[in-house]
Amino acid sequence: MVFTAPPWIPSLLYGPPNSIPIHQFQFEEEHGRCQFRHSRDPFTCGISATTRSVVEIKSRIEYLAKGIGRAMGWAPNTGSEWEKVVSIFSMNHIDYMVLGWAVHRLNGILTPASAAYSARELEHQLRDSRSQAIFTCESLLPTAIQAAAAAGLSEDHVYLLEPSNQTRTSSSSCSWKSVDELVSEGMNEPPLEELCWETGQGARQVAYLCYSSGTSGSPKGVMITHKNVIANVLQLSTLATYNEVCLGVLPMSHAYAITTLQLCTYRGDGVIVLPNADLRACSKAISRYQIRTLYLVPAIIGLIMRNHDFLGRYDVSSVVDIISGAAPLRNVTVLALQKIFPKWQVRQGYGLTEACTVISWTPGHDIMPGSVGCLLPDIEAKIVSSDSEEISQHNVPGELLVRSASVSVGYYNDAESTKQTFVDGWLHTGDEAMMCASSLGYEHLVITDRVKEVIKVRDALSGEVPKAFIAKKHKVGDNEVSDHDLQCIIQKYVDDNMAEYKRLKGGVEFIAEIPRGPEGKLLRRILRQKNNTM
Repeated sequence: MVFTAPPWIPSLLYGPPNSIPIHQFQFEEEHGRCQFRHSRDPFTCGISATTRSVVEIKSRIEYLAKGIGRAMGWAPNTGSEWEKVVSIFSMNHIDYMVLGWAVHRLNGILTPASAAYSARELEHQLRDSRSQAIFTCESLLPTAIQAAAAAGLSEDHVYLLEPSNQTRTSSSSCSWKSVDELVSEGMNEPPLEELCWETGQGARQVAYLCYSSGTSGSPKGVMITHKNVIANVLQLSTLATYNEVCLGVLPMSHAYAITTLQLCTYRGDGVIVLPNADLRACSKAISRYQIRTLYLVPAIIGLIMRNHDFLGRYDVSSVVDIISGAAPLRNVTVLALQKIFPKWQVRQGYGLTEACTVISWTPGHDIMPGSVGCLLPDIEAKIVSSDSEEISQHNVPGELLVRSASVSVGYYNDAESTKQTFVDGWLHTGDEAMMCASSLGYEHLVITDRVKEVIKVRDALSGEVPKAFIAKKHKVGDNEVSDHDLQCIIQKYVDDNMAEYKRLKGGVEFIAEIPRGPEGKLLRRILRQKNNTM
Protein backbone atom coordinates (compact mmCIF):
# COMPACT_ATOMS: atom_id res chain seq x y z
CA MET A 1 0.00 0.00 0.00
CA VAL A 2 1.20 3.49 -0.85
CA PHE A 3 0.65 6.14 1.81
CA THR A 4 0.28 9.81 0.88
CA ALA A 5 -0.36 13.13 2.59
CA PRO A 6 -3.62 13.56 4.55
CA PRO A 7 -6.50 15.13 2.58
CA TRP A 8 -6.38 18.41 4.50
CA ILE A 9 -2.87 19.22 3.20
CA PRO A 10 -3.08 21.41 0.07
CA SER A 11 -1.75 20.05 -3.19
CA LEU A 12 1.12 21.79 -4.94
CA LEU A 13 -0.03 24.75 -7.01
CA TYR A 14 2.24 23.53 -9.80
CA GLY A 15 4.81 20.81 -10.33
CA PRO A 16 8.43 21.63 -9.55
CA PRO A 17 10.12 23.13 -12.62
CA ASN A 18 12.91 20.93 -13.94
CA SER A 19 14.74 23.34 -16.21
CA ILE A 20 15.79 26.24 -13.98
CA PRO A 21 18.54 26.59 -11.35
CA ILE A 22 17.75 27.20 -7.70
CA HIS A 23 18.86 30.84 -7.63
CA GLN A 24 16.50 31.67 -10.50
CA PHE A 25 13.63 29.92 -8.70
CA GLN A 26 14.41 31.85 -5.51
CA PHE A 27 14.93 35.33 -6.92
CA GLU A 28 12.32 35.63 -9.65
CA GLU A 29 8.81 36.35 -8.37
CA GLU A 30 7.13 34.49 -11.23
CA HIS A 31 7.96 31.19 -9.50
CA GLY A 32 5.68 31.90 -6.55
CA ARG A 33 8.08 33.23 -3.93
CA CYS A 34 7.00 35.97 -1.53
CA GLN A 35 7.04 39.26 -3.39
CA PHE A 36 10.19 41.28 -2.80
CA ARG A 37 8.33 44.25 -1.36
CA HIS A 38 6.73 42.03 1.29
CA SER A 39 9.83 40.01 2.14
CA ARG A 40 11.94 40.49 5.22
CA ASP A 41 15.70 40.76 4.85
CA PRO A 42 16.61 37.09 4.25
CA PHE A 43 19.73 36.95 6.43
CA THR A 44 20.80 39.13 9.34
CA CYS A 45 23.91 38.52 11.42
CA GLY A 46 22.81 38.10 15.03
CA ILE A 47 26.22 39.32 16.24
CA SER A 48 27.03 42.35 14.08
CA ALA A 49 23.44 43.14 12.93
CA THR A 50 24.68 43.26 9.31
CA THR A 51 21.71 42.66 7.03
CA ARG A 52 20.85 42.68 3.33
CA SER A 53 17.56 42.95 1.49
CA VAL A 54 16.33 40.47 -1.12
CA VAL A 55 17.32 42.85 -3.90
CA GLU A 56 20.79 43.32 -2.41
CA ILE A 57 21.31 39.56 -2.16
CA LYS A 58 20.18 39.05 -5.75
CA SER A 59 22.81 41.56 -6.89
CA ARG A 60 25.43 40.12 -4.55
CA ILE A 61 24.96 36.66 -6.09
CA GLU A 62 25.67 38.08 -9.53
CA TYR A 63 28.72 40.07 -8.42
CA LEU A 64 30.16 37.18 -6.42
CA ALA A 65 29.68 34.80 -9.35
CA LYS A 66 31.58 37.21 -11.58
CA GLY A 67 34.36 37.56 -9.00
CA ILE A 68 34.72 33.79 -8.59
CA GLY A 69 34.56 33.30 -12.35
CA ARG A 70 37.38 35.80 -12.84
CA ALA A 71 39.52 34.26 -10.10
CA MET A 72 38.99 30.65 -11.20
CA GLY A 73 38.73 31.18 -14.96
CA TRP A 74 35.16 29.87 -15.08
CA ALA A 75 32.24 30.86 -17.30
CA PRO A 76 28.60 29.73 -16.90
CA ASN A 77 28.35 27.75 -20.12
CA THR A 78 31.92 26.49 -20.38
CA GLY A 79 32.97 23.18 -18.88
CA SER A 80 31.08 20.59 -16.84
CA GLU A 81 29.58 21.32 -13.43
CA TRP A 82 32.00 18.69 -12.07
CA GLU A 83 34.88 20.95 -13.12
CA LYS A 84 33.45 23.72 -10.93
CA VAL A 85 33.04 22.10 -7.52
CA VAL A 86 33.46 24.51 -4.60
CA SER A 87 33.71 23.43 -0.97
CA ILE A 88 32.59 25.53 1.99
CA PHE A 89 34.02 24.76 5.42
CA SER A 90 32.80 27.40 7.81
CA MET A 91 30.77 28.36 10.81
CA ASN A 92 27.36 29.81 9.93
CA HIS A 93 27.54 33.10 8.05
CA ILE A 94 25.11 35.40 6.22
CA ASP A 95 27.00 34.73 2.97
CA TYR A 96 26.88 30.93 3.33
CA MET A 97 23.80 30.48 1.15
CA VAL A 98 24.81 33.36 -1.12
CA LEU A 99 28.02 31.52 -2.00
CA GLY A 100 26.04 28.45 -3.03
CA TRP A 101 23.75 30.45 -5.28
CA ALA A 102 26.76 32.22 -6.83
CA VAL A 103 28.39 28.88 -7.61
CA HIS A 104 25.12 27.72 -9.18
CA ARG A 105 25.09 30.91 -11.27
CA LEU A 106 28.40 29.69 -12.72
CA ASN A 107 26.85 26.27 -13.37
CA GLY A 108 28.90 24.72 -10.56
CA ILE A 109 28.35 22.54 -7.50
CA LEU A 110 28.65 23.47 -3.82
CA THR A 111 29.82 20.80 -1.38
CA PRO A 112 29.36 21.88 2.26
CA ALA A 113 31.68 20.35 4.86
CA SER A 114 30.93 20.12 8.57
CA ALA A 115 32.67 22.79 10.64
CA ALA A 116 33.43 20.03 13.15
CA TYR A 117 35.65 18.16 10.69
CA SER A 118 39.29 17.49 11.39
CA ALA A 119 41.84 18.24 8.68
CA ARG A 120 41.87 14.57 7.71
CA GLU A 121 38.08 14.39 7.36
CA LEU A 122 38.04 17.60 5.33
CA GLU A 123 40.83 16.30 3.12
CA HIS A 124 38.71 13.22 2.34
CA GLN A 125 35.80 15.37 1.19
CA LEU A 126 38.02 17.69 -0.85
CA ARG A 127 39.59 14.73 -2.61
CA ASP A 128 36.40 12.74 -3.08
CA SER A 129 34.44 15.71 -4.44
CA ARG A 130 37.39 16.96 -6.51
CA SER A 131 36.87 20.45 -5.16
CA GLN A 132 38.65 23.20 -7.05
CA ALA A 133 38.31 25.87 -4.34
CA ILE A 134 37.40 26.13 -0.68
CA PHE A 135 35.77 28.95 1.29
CA THR A 136 36.25 29.04 5.05
CA CYS A 137 36.16 31.37 8.07
CA GLU A 138 39.07 32.73 10.08
CA SER A 139 38.67 30.37 13.04
CA LEU A 140 38.83 27.32 10.74
CA LEU A 141 41.48 28.67 8.38
CA PRO A 142 44.40 26.60 9.78
CA THR A 143 42.42 23.37 9.34
CA ALA A 144 41.32 24.40 5.84
CA ILE A 145 44.89 25.20 4.80
CA GLN A 146 46.19 21.88 6.11
CA ALA A 147 43.44 19.89 4.39
CA ALA A 148 43.75 21.83 1.13
CA ALA A 149 47.50 21.24 1.00
CA ALA A 150 47.05 17.51 1.66
CA ALA A 151 44.39 17.33 -1.07
CA GLY A 152 46.62 19.12 -3.58
CA LEU A 153 44.54 22.30 -3.64
CA SER A 154 46.43 25.51 -4.40
CA GLU A 155 46.64 28.02 -1.56
CA ASP A 156 45.44 30.63 -4.06
CA HIS A 157 42.14 28.77 -4.14
CA VAL A 158 41.50 29.12 -0.40
CA TYR A 159 39.07 31.98 0.27
CA LEU A 160 37.44 33.53 3.31
CA LEU A 161 33.80 34.42 3.89
CA GLU A 162 34.94 37.60 5.63
CA PRO A 163 38.18 39.63 5.70
CA SER A 164 41.06 38.31 7.82
CA ASN A 165 44.08 39.82 9.48
CA GLN A 166 46.08 36.63 9.01
CA THR A 167 48.76 36.45 6.32
CA ARG A 168 49.70 33.52 4.16
CA THR A 169 52.23 30.95 5.24
CA SER A 170 53.85 30.99 1.81
CA SER A 171 56.32 33.55 0.47
CA SER A 172 53.41 35.81 -0.45
CA SER A 173 52.45 38.28 2.26
CA CYS A 174 48.97 38.93 0.89
CA SER A 175 45.92 38.11 2.97
CA TRP A 176 43.46 35.51 1.78
CA LYS A 177 40.88 36.96 -0.54
CA SER A 178 37.43 37.39 0.99
CA VAL A 179 33.91 37.26 -0.40
CA ASP A 180 33.68 41.05 -0.08
CA GLU A 181 36.80 41.42 -2.24
CA LEU A 182 35.46 39.01 -4.83
CA VAL A 183 32.17 40.93 -4.89
CA SER A 184 34.05 44.22 -5.37
CA GLU A 185 36.04 42.72 -8.24
CA GLY A 186 32.87 41.32 -9.75
CA MET A 187 31.28 44.76 -9.84
CA ASN A 188 33.88 45.80 -12.40
CA GLU A 189 33.44 42.75 -14.61
CA PRO A 190 31.16 42.63 -17.67
CA PRO A 191 27.77 40.91 -17.27
CA LEU A 192 27.73 37.12 -17.10
CA GLU A 193 26.13 35.24 -19.95
CA GLU A 194 22.80 33.62 -19.14
CA LEU A 195 22.80 29.90 -18.42
CA CYS A 196 21.88 27.79 -21.44
CA TRP A 197 20.02 24.84 -19.97
CA GLU A 198 18.25 22.08 -21.83
CA THR A 199 14.75 20.99 -20.91
CA GLY A 200 14.97 18.71 -17.88
CA GLN A 201 18.52 19.71 -16.96
CA GLY A 202 17.47 20.80 -13.47
CA ALA A 203 16.37 17.26 -12.71
CA ARG A 204 19.78 15.89 -13.71
CA GLN A 205 22.28 18.53 -12.70
CA VAL A 206 23.73 18.37 -9.19
CA ALA A 207 23.46 21.55 -7.13
CA TYR A 208 24.76 20.32 -3.77
CA LEU A 209 27.07 17.43 -2.98
CA CYS A 210 26.19 16.83 0.67
CA TYR A 211 28.16 14.22 2.56
CA SER A 212 26.41 11.86 4.93
CA SER A 213 27.37 12.01 8.59
CA GLY A 214 29.22 8.72 8.37
CA THR A 215 27.18 7.13 11.16
CA SER A 216 27.40 3.69 9.58
CA GLY A 217 30.54 3.97 7.46
CA SER A 218 32.65 6.43 5.50
CA PRO A 219 30.77 9.61 4.53
CA LYS A 220 29.22 9.36 1.08
CA GLY A 221 28.49 12.27 -1.24
CA VAL A 222 24.74 12.58 -1.85
CA MET A 223 24.00 14.16 -5.23
CA ILE A 224 21.17 16.67 -4.78
CA THR A 225 19.85 18.25 -7.95
CA HIS A 226 18.32 21.67 -8.51
CA LYS A 227 14.89 20.10 -8.98
CA ASN A 228 15.27 18.13 -5.73
CA VAL A 229 15.69 21.34 -3.73
CA ILE A 230 12.93 23.20 -5.56
CA ALA A 231 10.51 20.28 -5.08
CA ASN A 232 11.05 20.12 -1.32
CA VAL A 233 10.67 23.89 -0.95
CA LEU A 234 7.33 23.75 -2.79
CA GLN A 235 6.21 20.78 -0.70
CA LEU A 236 7.08 22.51 2.58
CA SER A 237 5.57 25.84 1.55
CA THR A 238 2.09 24.27 1.53
CA LEU A 239 2.29 23.89 5.33
CA ALA A 240 4.27 26.93 6.41
CA THR A 241 3.27 30.50 7.13
CA TYR A 242 5.05 33.43 5.53
CA ASN A 243 7.09 36.39 6.82
CA GLU A 244 8.31 34.84 10.06
CA VAL A 245 11.47 35.68 11.97
CA CYS A 246 13.49 32.50 12.48
CA LEU A 247 16.65 31.52 14.31
CA GLY A 248 19.46 30.35 12.03
CA VAL A 249 21.63 28.33 14.37
CA LEU A 250 21.59 24.92 12.67
CA PRO A 251 24.96 23.98 11.11
CA MET A 252 24.56 25.27 7.57
CA SER A 253 26.60 22.38 6.23
CA HIS A 254 23.72 20.05 7.11
CA ALA A 255 21.03 19.28 4.53
CA TYR A 256 18.35 20.06 7.14
CA ALA A 257 19.67 23.62 7.42
CA ILE A 258 20.11 24.07 3.68
CA THR A 259 16.50 23.05 3.03
CA THR A 260 15.00 25.20 5.79
CA LEU A 261 17.03 28.23 4.68
CA GLN A 262 15.87 27.73 1.10
CA LEU A 263 12.30 27.54 2.41
CA CYS A 264 12.71 30.67 4.53
CA THR A 265 14.08 32.63 1.57
CA TYR A 266 11.18 31.53 -0.64
CA ARG A 267 8.59 32.47 2.02
CA GLY A 268 10.10 35.90 2.64
CA ASP A 269 11.19 35.05 6.19
CA GLY A 270 13.98 36.78 8.04
CA VAL A 271 16.67 34.46 9.42
CA ILE A 272 18.84 35.67 12.28
CA VAL A 273 22.15 33.90 11.68
CA LEU A 274 24.46 32.90 14.52
CA PRO A 275 27.84 31.19 14.06
CA ASN A 276 26.93 28.34 16.39
CA ALA A 277 24.61 27.33 19.22
CA ASP A 278 25.96 29.68 21.87
CA LEU A 279 23.14 30.01 24.41
CA ARG A 280 23.90 33.60 25.37
CA ALA A 281 23.97 34.72 21.73
CA CYS A 282 20.77 32.77 21.00
CA SER A 283 18.97 34.32 23.97
CA LYS A 284 20.04 37.84 23.03
CA ALA A 285 18.99 37.32 19.41
CA ILE A 286 15.56 35.96 20.37
CA SER A 287 14.97 38.96 22.62
CA ARG A 288 16.33 41.58 20.23
CA TYR A 289 14.66 40.34 17.04
CA GLN A 290 11.53 38.82 18.60
CA ILE A 291 12.17 35.50 16.91
CA ARG A 292 9.10 33.31 16.46
CA THR A 293 10.45 30.00 15.14
CA LEU A 294 13.49 28.05 16.31
CA TYR A 295 14.80 25.37 13.94
CA LEU A 296 16.76 23.07 16.23
CA VAL A 297 18.21 19.60 16.71
CA PRO A 298 17.77 17.52 19.89
CA ALA A 299 21.30 18.36 21.06
CA ILE A 300 20.46 22.09 21.12
CA ILE A 301 17.11 21.40 22.79
CA GLY A 302 19.02 19.50 25.47
CA LEU A 303 21.31 22.51 25.92
CA ILE A 304 18.29 24.77 26.41
CA MET A 305 16.78 22.43 28.99
CA ARG A 306 19.99 22.19 30.99
CA ASN A 307 20.28 25.97 31.05
CA HIS A 308 16.65 27.11 31.09
CA ASP A 309 17.26 29.36 34.10
CA PHE A 310 19.79 31.32 32.05
CA LEU A 311 17.39 31.57 29.11
CA GLY A 312 14.74 32.89 31.49
CA ARG A 313 16.77 36.05 32.04
CA TYR A 314 15.84 37.18 28.54
CA ASP A 315 12.55 37.98 26.86
CA VAL A 316 11.76 34.83 24.90
CA SER A 317 8.01 35.38 24.86
CA SER A 318 8.02 35.78 21.06
CA VAL A 319 8.87 32.10 20.54
CA VAL A 320 5.94 30.00 19.33
CA ASP A 321 7.34 27.05 17.37
CA ILE A 322 10.24 24.69 17.99
CA ILE A 323 10.93 22.65 14.87
CA SER A 324 13.12 19.64 15.63
CA GLY A 325 14.79 17.37 13.13
CA ALA A 326 18.01 15.54 12.10
CA ALA A 327 17.84 13.07 15.03
CA PRO A 328 15.12 11.50 17.20
CA LEU A 329 13.58 13.64 19.94
CA ARG A 330 12.20 11.58 22.79
CA ASN A 331 8.66 12.30 23.95
CA VAL A 332 9.84 12.64 27.55
CA THR A 333 12.12 15.47 26.39
CA VAL A 334 9.22 17.20 24.64
CA LEU A 335 7.07 17.02 27.78
CA ALA A 336 9.91 18.29 29.97
CA LEU A 337 10.57 21.23 27.63
CA GLN A 338 6.90 22.19 27.49
CA LYS A 339 6.72 22.09 31.27
CA ILE A 340 9.46 24.74 31.35
CA PHE A 341 8.09 26.76 28.40
CA PRO A 342 4.36 25.90 28.19
CA LYS A 343 3.66 28.33 25.32
CA TRP A 344 6.14 26.64 23.01
CA GLN A 345 4.83 24.23 20.37
CA VAL A 346 7.32 21.43 19.79
CA ARG A 347 6.90 20.04 16.29
CA GLN A 348 9.01 17.27 14.83
CA GLY A 349 9.88 16.63 11.24
CA TYR A 350 11.57 13.71 9.58
CA GLY A 351 13.86 13.46 6.63
CA LEU A 352 17.27 12.50 5.42
CA THR A 353 19.91 13.91 3.12
CA GLU A 354 19.06 11.37 0.42
CA ALA A 355 15.48 12.70 0.33
CA CYS A 356 16.54 16.35 0.17
CA THR A 357 15.43 16.59 2.89
CA VAL A 358 12.04 16.70 4.61
CA ILE A 359 9.59 13.82 4.23
CA SER A 360 7.12 14.58 7.02
CA TRP A 361 6.24 17.67 9.06
CA THR A 362 4.07 18.16 12.13
CA PRO A 363 1.20 20.64 11.64
CA GLY A 364 0.44 23.03 14.48
CA HIS A 365 -3.20 21.91 14.77
CA ASP A 366 -2.49 18.16 14.93
CA ILE A 367 0.52 17.51 17.15
CA MET A 368 0.75 13.84 18.02
CA PRO A 369 3.23 12.77 20.73
CA GLY A 370 5.87 10.42 19.39
CA SER A 371 5.19 11.11 15.73
CA VAL A 372 7.29 12.99 13.19
CA GLY A 373 4.25 14.46 11.51
CA CYS A 374 2.32 13.93 8.29
CA LEU A 375 3.72 13.17 4.86
CA LEU A 376 4.26 16.22 2.68
CA PRO A 377 2.25 16.58 -0.55
CA ASP A 378 3.60 14.70 -3.57
CA ILE A 379 5.54 12.33 -1.32
CA GLU A 380 4.63 8.65 -1.45
CA ALA A 381 5.63 6.17 1.23
CA LYS A 382 5.53 2.43 1.64
CA ILE A 383 6.21 0.36 4.74
CA VAL A 384 7.68 -3.03 3.98
CA SER A 385 8.17 -6.04 6.23
CA SER A 386 11.42 -7.98 6.51
CA ASP A 387 9.88 -10.41 4.01
CA SER A 388 9.40 -7.56 1.49
CA GLU A 389 5.62 -7.57 1.95
CA GLU A 390 3.88 -4.19 1.87
CA ILE A 391 2.16 -3.28 5.14
CA SER A 392 -1.24 -1.60 4.84
CA GLN A 393 -2.33 -1.56 8.49
CA HIS A 394 -1.69 1.14 11.05
CA ASN A 395 0.65 0.52 14.01
CA VAL A 396 2.62 -2.22 12.23
CA PRO A 397 6.32 -1.40 11.77
CA GLY A 398 8.51 -2.10 8.77
CA GLU A 399 11.18 -0.41 6.68
CA LEU A 400 10.16 2.99 5.31
CA LEU A 401 10.48 3.54 1.55
CA VAL A 402 9.75 6.91 -0.05
CA ARG A 403 9.28 8.26 -3.57
CA SER A 404 9.27 11.94 -4.47
CA ALA A 405 10.63 14.52 -6.90
CA SER A 406 12.80 15.63 -3.99
CA VAL A 407 14.65 12.30 -3.66
CA SER A 408 18.28 12.65 -4.73
CA VAL A 409 19.77 10.89 -7.73
CA GLY A 410 22.25 8.77 -5.77
CA TYR A 411 25.73 8.69 -4.28
CA TYR A 412 28.70 10.22 -6.04
CA ASN A 413 31.21 7.64 -7.30
CA ASP A 414 29.43 4.84 -5.42
CA ALA A 415 27.31 2.83 -7.82
CA GLU A 416 26.98 -0.11 -5.43
CA SER A 417 25.53 1.95 -2.55
CA THR A 418 23.27 3.77 -5.01
CA LYS A 419 21.98 0.45 -6.35
CA GLN A 420 21.26 -0.82 -2.84
CA THR A 421 19.55 2.34 -1.58
CA PHE A 422 17.62 3.58 -4.63
CA VAL A 423 15.58 0.66 -6.00
CA ASP A 424 12.96 0.97 -8.77
CA GLY A 425 12.35 4.64 -7.97
CA TRP A 426 12.03 4.07 -4.22
CA LEU A 427 14.47 5.30 -1.59
CA HIS A 428 15.14 2.69 1.09
CA THR A 429 15.58 4.87 4.17
CA GLY A 430 16.95 2.17 6.47
CA ASP A 431 14.55 3.41 9.15
CA GLU A 432 11.84 1.28 10.73
CA ALA A 433 8.53 3.13 10.82
CA MET A 434 4.77 2.72 11.05
CA MET A 435 1.70 4.74 10.23
CA CYS A 436 -0.58 5.73 13.11
CA ALA A 437 -3.80 7.72 13.31
CA SER A 438 -3.88 10.90 15.38
CA SER A 439 -6.80 11.91 17.60
CA LEU A 440 -8.18 13.81 14.59
CA GLY A 441 -7.99 10.68 12.47
CA TYR A 442 -5.13 11.78 10.22
CA GLU A 443 -2.19 9.55 9.38
CA HIS A 444 1.09 10.33 11.11
CA LEU A 445 4.49 8.78 10.58
CA VAL A 446 6.21 7.26 13.62
CA ILE A 447 9.87 6.22 13.48
CA THR A 448 10.37 3.18 15.69
CA ASP A 449 13.93 2.01 15.07
CA ARG A 450 16.82 1.77 12.66
CA VAL A 451 16.53 -1.30 10.43
CA LYS A 452 20.29 -1.77 10.25
CA GLU A 453 20.44 -1.93 14.04
CA VAL A 454 17.85 -4.70 14.42
CA ILE A 455 20.04 -7.81 14.22
CA LYS A 456 18.62 -11.29 14.61
CA VAL A 457 20.93 -13.48 16.68
CA ARG A 458 21.27 -17.17 15.91
CA ASP A 459 24.31 -18.74 17.55
CA ALA A 460 25.05 -20.99 14.60
CA LEU A 461 25.02 -18.07 12.18
CA SER A 462 26.17 -15.18 14.33
CA GLY A 463 28.42 -13.12 12.10
CA GLU A 464 27.07 -10.03 13.85
CA VAL A 465 25.67 -9.98 17.37
CA PRO A 466 24.19 -7.22 19.56
CA LYS A 467 26.60 -5.54 21.93
CA ALA A 468 25.92 -2.77 24.44
CA PHE A 469 28.24 0.20 24.76
CA ILE A 470 27.30 2.06 27.94
CA ALA A 471 28.49 5.40 29.31
CA LYS A 472 27.99 5.23 33.07
CA LYS A 473 26.65 8.21 34.97
CA HIS A 474 28.57 9.54 37.95
CA LYS A 475 28.17 7.26 40.97
CA VAL A 476 25.19 8.19 43.10
CA GLY A 477 25.33 7.32 46.79
CA ASP A 478 27.80 5.02 48.49
CA ASN A 479 26.92 1.72 46.82
CA GLU A 480 29.88 0.51 44.78
CA VAL A 481 29.27 -2.13 42.11
CA SER A 482 32.17 -3.53 40.13
CA ASP A 483 32.10 -3.31 36.34
CA HIS A 484 31.96 -7.10 36.11
CA ASP A 485 28.98 -7.35 38.46
CA LEU A 486 27.19 -4.53 36.67
CA GLN A 487 27.76 -6.24 33.31
CA CYS A 488 26.19 -9.41 34.70
CA ILE A 489 23.21 -7.46 36.07
CA ILE A 490 22.59 -5.82 32.70
CA GLN A 491 22.97 -9.10 30.82
CA LYS A 492 20.49 -10.82 33.13
CA TYR A 493 17.99 -7.96 32.84
CA VAL A 494 18.03 -8.15 29.05
CA ASP A 495 17.81 -11.95 29.10
CA ASP A 496 14.80 -11.80 31.43
CA ASN A 497 12.95 -8.96 29.70
CA MET A 498 13.80 -9.01 25.99
CA ALA A 499 13.12 -11.29 23.06
CA GLU A 500 15.89 -13.78 22.34
CA TYR A 501 17.11 -11.98 19.23
CA LYS A 502 17.73 -8.81 21.27
CA ARG A 503 19.94 -10.49 23.86
CA LEU A 504 23.43 -9.09 24.22
CA LYS A 505 25.42 -11.98 22.80
CA GLY A 506 28.25 -9.55 22.04
CA GLY A 507 28.58 -8.52 25.67
CA VAL A 508 28.59 -5.22 27.55
CA GLU A 509 31.38 -2.65 27.43
CA PHE A 510 31.65 0.57 29.44
CA ILE A 511 33.02 3.65 27.68
CA ALA A 512 33.61 7.25 28.75
CA GLU A 513 30.95 8.73 26.46
CA ILE A 514 28.71 7.82 23.57
CA PRO A 515 30.14 9.33 20.33
CA ARG A 516 27.74 11.67 18.59
CA GLY A 517 27.97 14.06 15.66
CA PRO A 518 27.26 17.83 15.89
CA GLU A 519 23.56 17.25 15.14
CA GLY A 520 23.24 14.64 17.91
CA LYS A 521 23.26 11.50 15.75
CA LEU A 522 24.94 8.42 17.16
CA LEU A 523 28.21 7.75 15.32
CA ARG A 524 27.92 3.97 15.00
CA ARG A 525 31.04 3.67 12.86
CA ILE A 526 33.21 4.83 15.78
CA LEU A 527 31.69 2.17 18.02
CA ARG A 528 32.20 -0.40 15.29
CA GLN A 529 35.84 0.62 14.86
CA LYS A 530 36.33 0.46 18.61
CA ASN A 531 34.89 -3.04 18.70
CA ASN A 532 37.01 -4.22 15.76
CA THR A 533 40.25 -3.10 17.41
CA MET A 534 39.62 -5.17 20.52
